[in-house]
Amino acid sequence: MKHETIEKNIGLMGILTLIVISFGGLAEIVPLFFLKETTQPVEGLKPYTALQMEGRDIYIREGCNVCHSQMVRPFRAETERYGSYSVAGEHVWEHPFLWGSKRTGPDLARVGGRYSDEWHRVHLINPRDVVPESNMPGFPWLAENTLDGELTAKKLRIFKDYFDVPYTEEQIENAQAEVAGKTELDAVVAYLQSLGHAAPK
Repeated sequence: MKHETIEKNIGLMGILTLIVISFGGLAEIVPLFFLKETTQPVEGLKPYTALQMEGRDIYIREGCNVCHSQMVRPFRAETERYGSYSVAGEHVWEHPFLWGSKRTGPDLARVGGRYSDEWHRVHLINPRDVVPESNMPGFPWLAENTLDGELTAKKLRIFKDYFDVPYTEEQIENAQAEVAGKTELDAVVAYLQSLGHAAPK
């Protein structure tokens, strides 16, 4: 087949381009499914507790992942500021993953344990109380909204059954009791404090 024939036929050119891109994409993606580093959890990775899971859902609901990434890239400037770079094994139980690409605010992949619970509470209610130059909006309603935990056990069950997250039956049964009566602020702080606990050393 001559190049001229392909180049003059837009439909054929489009189909052949799609085939080439598909094979190239498969060659890049398929091997990752068979690498342990991308499919197995890193040592020390723990599933979210019921309260942390609720906090993660609130974090997504409030759009925090739009301004904060959770993926430290393997560049010196990033590892010096945030800590060790992120690896796939840290995120095997994340659905959806929250790597993000935009950083209006700092990356949060290693924020767990960096600040106290009280610091996070003050920061979430009014960020300028602890970071005067912050342009992050406050979330005071998180301290007012109380969780009932009605759907928490179902969430853990879905993650166990469909995503192979190693929750025990006891954790699932006790999920509502762990969450009920806590505020949304408690849940978000618990979630933030869990981030980066299994970071590679």
